[in-house]
Amino acid sequence: MMFSKAGLARLEQTMANHVEKGIPGVVALVSRGGETHVSTAGQDYDRDTIFRIASMTKPVTAVAAMILVEEGRLRLDDPLDEVLPELANRKVLRTIGSELSDTVPAERSITLRDLLTFRMGHGFLMAAPGTYPFQADFAERVGPPGPPRPEETPTPDEWMRRLGSVPFLAQAGERWFYHLSSEVLGVLIARVSGKYLGDFMKERIFDPLGMKDTGFHVPESKIGRLPKSMGMNFAKGEEIVYDESAGGGWSRPPAFPSGGGGLVSTADDYLAFGQMLVNGGAPILSRPTVELMTINHLTPEQKAAGQDILQFGRGWGFGMAVVTDRVGYPNIGSFGWDGGLGTSFLADPKEGLIGILLTQKMWTSPTPPPVCTDFWTLTYAAVAE
Repeated sequence: MMFSKAGLARLEQTMANHVEKGIPGVVALVSRGGETHVSTAGQDYDRDTIFRIASMTKPVTAVAAMILVEEGRLRLDDPLDEVLPELANRKVLRTIGSELSDTVPAERSITLRDLLTFRMGHGFLMAAPGTYPFQADFAERVGPPGPPRPEETPTPDEWMRRLGSVPFLAQAGERWFYHLSSEVLGVLIARVSGKYLGDFMKERIFDPLGMKDTGFHVPESKIGRLPKSMGMNFAKGEEIVYDESAGGGWSRPPAFPSGGGGLVSTADDYLAFGQMLVNGGAPILSRPTVELMTINHLTPEQKAAGQDILQFGRGWGFGMAVVTDRVGYPNIGSFGWDGGLGTSFLADPKEGLIGILLTQKMWTSPTPPPVCTDFWTLTYAAVAE
């Protein structure tokens, strides 16, 4: 027995309690040693519900990039100027707080390793709007790609042009900045493979793993399995619908498939992806590649720069967090990532454990909401020797 019956019962009841308190619905999956349990709560939420997995997309995009590395079509430390010419002559702010005109030239080219480790020199900061001069300029001139407003989404080439027109926040390799590297990585994969990002992922990852409900949109025949995504109007303190199901941002193929947060998936689909990593990569990647992806690549100084997001003893591997200090239940060497629209994934190789939590209620801060904290606590509490 991999899990205790009493522990699983407590986990299921706790998830149901969170639904009673306002979470629209939950699908919680735990798997260990070939034993998998799924609990569901909430109206119309079941095992085959399709979720916007948000930043749980990032590990998938990293795997797609490493497929190209293993084929010799990309190298970790080669300059990417020829494939990403928009970023070849970028300017860099003298300091993060500098005025937009106070820039210096980039000291070197961006590499694939920079993108995978989120050290290309630009990304999101957990700072209030107006804290730094670059924030308003970036929001106006670049903006986020992808859903939930596909009618406003630029093409990948146009978005890259915009990104290259604004100053970066640091030199390549200096600091860890969240998110944007995954978007650039998605563009890179499409350009090198010569395929739409979703098509490449389907051919090389989703189909081989049997991930039949994973992609960058939900087809009309399956849209009834996609619940609404709930968010928050902070000014009014009211819950709002962030994205509708039918007619929403994931109801049609996006002009810009977001490598940082655009995928939808199910609990079983993502379990297949997580199990592939825990099993050493087969049939997608080699074991040494997965080992390289799931170790920490940040120096203490780089990790400190991302402390608002990399909490709880975590560093960063390739496209995902890696536990470096055991300050909670996960063992050192555990890896995974969360999604800001209400999802979480962790694999603990020492325990042989995979956990996947799927909701569609947006996080309101980098600190996990109670439903997420309780899920991980009770998952580990259910482990049986």
